[in-house]
Amino acid sequence: MGGRWIERWEPEDETFWREQGERIAKRNLLFSVISEHIGFSIWTLWSVMVLFMGPEYGIDPAGKFFLIGTATFVGALIRIPYTFAVARFGGRNWTIVSAALLLLPTGFAYVVMEPGTSYGTFLLVAALTGVGGGNFASSMTNINAFFPLRKKGWALGLNAGGGNIGVPVVQLIGLLVIGTAGAAHPRIVLGVYIPLIVVAALCSALFMDNLAPVKNDTGAVLEAVRAKHTWIMAFLYIGTFGSFIGYSFAFGLVLQTQFGRTPLQAASLTFVGPLLGSLIRPVGGSLADRYGGARITLWTFVAMAAATGVVVYASVIESLTVFLVGFIGLFVLSGLGNGSTFKMIPAIFLAQGHRKGLSGEEAEAYGRRLSGASMGLIGAIGAVGGLGINLAFRQSFQTAGTGTSAFVAFLAFYAACIVVTWAVYLRRPAAVPDTAEGAATEPQRGYAEV
Repeated sequence: MGGRWIERWEPEDETFWREQGERIAKRNLLFSVISEHIGFSIWTLWSVMVLFMGPEYGIDPAGKFFLIGTATFVGALIRIPYTFAVARFGGRNWTIVSAALLLLPTGFAYVVMEPGTSYGTFLLVAALTGVGGGNFASSMTNINAFFPLRKKGWALGLNAGGGNIGVPVVQLIGLLVIGTAGAAHPRIVLGVYIPLIVVAALCSALFMDNLAPVKNDTGAVLEAVRAKHTWIMAFLYIGTFGSFIGYSFAFGLVLQTQFGRTPLQAASLTFVGPLLGSLIRPVGGSLADRYGGARITLWTFVAMAAATGVVVYASVIESLTVFLVGFIGLFVLSGLGNGSTFKMIPAIFLAQGHRKGLSGEEAEAYGRRLSGASMGLIGAIGAVGGLGINLAFRQSFQTAGTGTSAFVAFLAFYAACIVVTWAVYLRRPAAVPDTAEGAATEPQRGYAEV
């Protein structure tokens, strides 16, 4: 698979960007979004499949939460090798492969999705859907290389937001099937996606490009692993993306379990939150470009804590209406935070380059190296937050019959995110070492603009 290779790529050169770079980058962004969109749909497939699994399947709510948690966990882990695959095989080439791999979990689910199938088989097929989660990491790493720093917030936000919309789309398709054919026909949902996967792979082959200058840099990976900012941003990304993907998997099941909604009633509500959260993600990136990602991220976490308080109150008084207001608010805010936190990553490492005494192209090259190397790890750890959310719900429903205690735990986590964001990126002077090994000997400027 030789593919189309671009040997010279200098997006920070304004003349190059204006004359040819922008057109090529936007074309690759478009088809990257299509592939990532379907990847997200397959990754979150079991958030829909569990709505079809009535009593005849013999699986209790705890078992269903574990199914969707398994898909979340595998999708998180696989993001790390997917990140390095772009430089190893080329962005276009790997997009073709990663799209084609989606046929594996979709085809197997089509075969086994019926009462009488063993729980272990369902667990295996749910694990296979994790390949859809990996698409995000490779797509974001690829698109990060195509765009100049001043456009990264917009481009990464649009790429991720377009991919995230795959979550509500598969849920809408599930709603359509349940509402028309009934809850006994989950294979129709799977049948819709098999040809779409083929189309995505073909479009990637026909319209995308590989960037020859993008190489795996072992030194950059090791430096990113040692850098405290990688781990700090991974922690914050658990709060934003981990929340989004965890709630996306769990929303319909929570409505069924805690509020007694039927599959059709749950499906008619499930897609709303992920849709709004996906649509607003590019807005989060754009606001971060304009006002600084740290500021937007801080106030997003403040608002998420408030929305979680509303959800806890609604759980206590057993009000579905108030619960929906708070929960959908969490989706919107997590989407906003997704855009702002991911914009922070390249800006932070550019600032780190300046703190090391670099300037101009040297600082920009350092920022690209470290941000590209850290994105896969940050994305993987952030996605593990989705597993934590589903395990918390599983435990909460097992012990108390409601999700209230899980939401209290989420509230405490958002409070920790608020403190970390302020202390590291907005407090002045910023007392953050350049790497895990050492600290700056003199006070350094803050990171409020990242």
